[in-house]
This record gives sequence, structure tokens and C-alpha cells, in this order.
Amino acid sequence: MTETNPAPTALRVLAVDDVPAALDDLCHLLRESPEVTEVVAAADPLTALKRLQDDRFDAVFLDIAMPGLDGLELAALLNKLATPPVIVFVTAYDEHAVAAFGIGAVDYLLKPVRAERLADALARVSRMVPGEHPAPPRQSTPDALAALPVESAGRTRYVQRQDVRFVEAHGDYVRLHTRSGVHLVRMPISRLEEYWADAGFVRTHRGFLVALSAVRELRSDSVGGLLAHTDLGDVPVSRRHARNLREQLLRAAQRGELHAEGTTP
Repeated sequence: MTETNPAPTALRVLAVDDVPAALDDLCHLLRESPEVTEVVAAADPLTALKRLQDDRFDAVFLDIAMPGLDGLELAALLNKLATPPVIVFVTAYDEHAVAAFGIGAVDYLLKPVRAERLADALARVSRMVPGEHPAPPRQSTPDALAALPVESAGRTRYVQRQDVRFVEAHGDYVRLHTRSGVHLVRMPISRLEEYWADAGFVRTHRGFLVALSAVRELRSDSVGGLLAHTDLGDVPVSRRHARNLREQLLRAAQRGELHAEGTTP
């Protein structure tokens, strides 16, 4: 009787990199690989999380140095999924290898990625993936950026999103206003708005986000403008964002998500 070799595993792969050229190159290499049947690209960690909520992937090839949520933090979130994908890091820096393997990555590729190294990584992935691919139930996406890392004097500590009353733009950074103080994080406010929109943070102004649960009332300022009052100060509300804020506050009040003192929308 003739023994036949098993067919190569057909892999569905998610590629994540915030640099368009690097993402394109990685996707091209993956699509040229015989083990890979489908490649989906994600240009940032939030998009990657949404993709993983809606679909199942055998492996995620991901960059480390990305704004907001870096690759190591994203991988840690993915490990919390009911059926986590196999993780392969693709990065220009070799100093994170120990941390990467500590998270459970099966390989660590340095850019520019060589075809033979990618083949090795895919072989490792294939050994980790079952041959049968039943469609799993929809997965719950891990909570993106429920805490933000804050660097200070060579130390990293984490600010919990639930402790943030409002956010103020400061160039390429944001200032997180909490009871424990003001914390500076390197991230554009537009990116943080994407991450925290589903957690009750609303844009009130070009340079401000506010937690709906932190708003005690809406006030008029001395020149007729609108302010959202919190226990840590007033947040300006532009005419462009006023209607949406009022509607969001009303819905939050109906759900019982505002402070006991009440909010006056």
C-alpha cells in the first residue's frame, strides 16, 4: 500500500502593519506562499481586532512598533480569545525577541523578510494549526486599550480608561485628565477617539474627548459657548459637536449611565 503525504495546511492569515509599503510587501510574500490560501491586511491594531471579531484566522503576522497599541500588547490581547491565532512577529528591531517568545509567538522575523525565513515561519504555523477548519462562533473582541501605558522617568505604568474624565490633544500626544493627575501619552487624539468611541468617549471639540459618564452638566460660558462640566474641570464643546453630545448624553441618561447628580442636556 502506497503511503501518501498529507496535503499542506491551507492557512488564512491576517497581516498587521501601520506602514503601507511594509504591509504591501508582507501581504505579497504571504500570497506567494503555497501554504496560504487567503491574506487579509489590517493597517492598525484596532482594525485587526475588528477583523478577528468577525472572522477566524489561523495566524497573525504582526509588526511591533505601532502607535497606540503596539504589537506585543495586541498579541497579549489575542491570547485572550477563545481560539487564539498563531502569532508571528515581523519587525525591524531584534531587541523584542525575548518578550515576543514570552507571549507565545512561534517565530520572529526581521525586516526585510526573506522568502526562505517566511517559509520556515509558515511551516511552524502549519504544525500548530489543525487540519480541519470548522467555522467557530463569533468571538468577543478583547477590550482595546482599556489601559494606556504611560512612560515617565524610565518607568512604565498604566492609566485605566475608566479613570479618565476627559482627553486633551497636545500635538502628537494626548493629555489624560484623571483624579491622580494629568498623564501624557504619545497618540493622536483622532486615533484614541477610534479606540474609545465604544467605551463612552465623545468628541466635543477638535482638541477634546470627554467620558459621557463624567459629565455632570452642560453650562454656558461668558461668551455664550457651551461647556461640559466634569469634576476635574470644564471641557469646551464646539457648535459642530454640540448636538451629538446632547443626544449621546440623553441616551446615556436613559440607560442610567450618568452621575447621580444628573446631567442637563
